[in-house]
Amino acid sequence: MASPCPEDPSLERHFKGHRDAVTCVDFSLNMKHLASGSMDSCLMVWHMKPQSRAYRFAGHKDAVTCVNFSPSGHLLASGSRDKTVRIWVPNVKGESTVFRAHTATVRSVHFCSDGQSLVTASDDKTIKVWSTHRQKFLFSLSQHINWVRCARFSPDGRLIVSASDDRTVKLWDQTSRECVHSYCEHGGFVTYVDFHPSGTCIAAAGMDNTVKVWDVRTHRLLQHYQLHSAAVNALSFHPSGNYLVTASSDSTLKILDLMEGRLLYTLHGHQGAATTVAFSRTGEYFASGGSDEQVMVWRSNFDVVDYGEVTKVQRPPAMLASSSGNQPEVDFPVPADRDRSQESVRSRPQEPVSVPQTLTSTLEHIVGQLDVLTQTVSILEQRLTLTEDKLKQCLENQQLIMQRTTP
Repeated sequence: MASPCPEDPSLERHFKGHRDAVTCVDFSLNMKHLASGSMDSCLMVWHMKPQSRAYRFAGHKDAVTCVNFSPSGHLLASGSRDKTVRIWVPNVKGESTVFRAHTATVRSVHFCSDGQSLVTASDDKTIKVWSTHRQKFLFSLSQHINWVRCARFSPDGRLIVSASDDRTVKLWDQTSRECVHSYCEHGGFVTYVDFHPSGTCIAAAGMDNTVKVWDVRTHRLLQHYQLHSAAVNALSFHPSGNYLVTASSDSTLKILDLMEGRLLYTLHGHQGAATTVAFSRTGEYFASGGSDEQVMVWRSNFDVVDYGEVTKVQRPPAMLASSSGNQPEVDFPVPADRDRSQESVRSRPQEPVSVPQTLTSTLEHIVGQLDVLTQTVSILEQRLTLTEDKLKQCLENQQLIMQRTTP
C-alpha cells in the first residue's frame, strides 16, 4: 500500500533566550540537543525534550558566529568575533578549552566526519585545519583574497570547500593542501557553502540572492536558483540529498526539490532576516535562527523515507542548468512564490518498481566506468592547464629576453 501524502513543514517549537541576533544553529547526532550562537556572545544548548532547561555557555568575549557538534555529539565547537575557537563539553558545567585560532573574526567551524579534525575559516583570509583533541594546528590554506565566511569538509574528509567575500568558492585537496578548483560565477560575496551528502556536489549561497549547485568532479554548474529577494545567508542539505533548505535576509526559508529543480515551500516565521538554518542528522527536523533573537524548530514532513535508512539514499541533484561562460544558459522555470499553507505540491508516492539484479549490476558498472572517465578527463584538464601556464611563462620570458637584447 502506498504511503500517505506528506504534509507541509510545520513549526514545532521556538526557543527564546538569546539577547541579540542568532547567527548559527546545529543539532546533535542523537537529536537530544540543539546548539545556537548569537551576537550576544553566548552559546545556548537547548534540550529537545519539553520542560528541560537550556544550558547557557558564556566564555567568548564577543559575538559567537558559528557552532558545530562533533559527529559523536560529545564535543561542541564554536567560533567568535573574539578571534578564538572554543571546544565545549555540552553538559551542565559547560567546560571549554580555548585557543586563539586566527588573527581576525572566526566565521566557520566544522568537524571532519571521523571527528579527528576541525576546519576553521576567518576574516584573516585563511582556512586552518586543526587536530581536534590536542587543538594542535596542522596546516593553513591561504589563496582567498578577502574574508572567508565558510569552510566545510566533504563527507569522506578528502576535500574542503570554502566560500569567500572575494566572490569565489574554492575546492581544496586536504592531502596535497592545494586548491583544486575555483568557482567564480557568483555576482557578490559568497556567504555559505556545503557538500551534498553524496560528496559529488556543492551548493553555495550568495549576497546576490542566488543559490548555485556545482559538480565537484566536472566543475559544471548543475543548478541555479534565484528565488529570494535578498541575500541568502545559509543553506542545508537534507540527509537524503533530495532537498535543500535556504535562509535569507528577506525573512523567509525556502525548501527546494533538487531532483525536480523547483521550489517546494516558502516558510514565513522570522521577523527580520533569517540568518541560519540546519537539518537534523536524520532530516526529520530543521532549525532556523534570525535577527529576531529566536530559534525555531520545524518538522520537515515532506519526505516519507525511513529515517533510519536515510543515509543510503543520497542521490546527486539532476542536471537542470548548464554553465556557459559565467552565466547558466537557462534559469529554472520555478513556480510562483507561495506561502507554506498554500503549497503542498508533492504527489502521492508510487509503489516501488522491482529491477532485475543483472540490470542493476550492469548499471552500477557503467556508473563506475563513467566515474573513472570523469576523473581521467579532470586529470587531463589539469595537465592541459599546467602546460598552458608553462607555455605562457616561456613566451613571457622570451619577450623579456627580446626586449633586453633589442638596442
